Amino acid sequence: MSNLADHGMKRLLREVSRCFLSAAVLTQSWVGAIVIRHDVSDSEYRVSSAEFPQIAYLPGEGHGVLVATNWVLTAAHATTWRPIHELTINGITRTVEKVVVHPGYEKPPKEIQSGNAAALIEFLAASDDIALIKLQQPVNDVTPVKIYKGSGESGQVVEIIGAGATGNGLVGQYPGSPHRGELRHAEARVTGTSERWLELSFEAPPNALPREGMPADGDSGAPVLLNMQGRQELAGIVSHKFASGELSKFRCCVYGQITYQVRVSRYADWIKGVISGKQL
Repeated sequence: MSNLADHGMKRLLREVSRCFLSAAVLTQSWVGAIVIRHDVSDSEYRVSSAEFPQIAYLPGEGHGVLVATNWVLTAAHATTWRPIHELTINGITRTVEKVVVHPGYEKPPKEIQSGNAAALIEFLAASDDIALIKLQQPVNDVTPVKIYKGSGESGQVVEIIGAGATGNGLVGQYPGSPHRGELRHAEARVTGTSERWLELSFEAPPNALPREGMPADGDSGAPVLLNMQGRQELAGIVSHKFASGELSKFRCCVYGQITYQVRVSRYADWIKGVISGKQL
């Protein structure tokens, strides 16, 4: 395994459970998105959808990103738990023609999800959690985001945008926080990379970034963006988080926790092939 396996995956072999960032259904009593610093005003995290109109809202919860005029990139697991016949971009409902899940994606069996952490981590490390959604009609009112194709993500500060659950780093994700809330954005540093994954760690003050944050339940498929000389490029897609101890006692999104995002640069050729019709 690579760089991330050496310093990240070994540490996570001691962890017992993991949750995808979109799966559970909770009572909706909070308006949220992105877990934030406890000592920074929530208003600093709020963002208008007009500032990143390429974000797509999947039905119920989860996101995607417009990467071509009629193609949306998302996490594979965000597409597999219910049919997707339509989604929303820039406030307009768009009809879906088809969903193309990467052939390397496999849903973890239930016995692995609730079993041995080492087996689960090994399973996830080898899975390709990425999918493309084709729209019936091109999107003419939004310019698609450019895909980052470099290899210099490690150490970079990225921007995460999502409308999933919220909370703060001291207490974690608020109980009952809805998986479809207000849009927020946050910063995180890429602390490691592997062939498939970007690793982000939720840092506590005083080491935290000014708008440090962590994706939470409902943010699956959300964009992870690099600023390339003033232009945003898509470096990652929000995928999954890890939990220590028993899953029944796990609280998501406290300081020090780690999330893994799909490393989009690895899939640039697959994305190009699917969009061009040369590959499925």
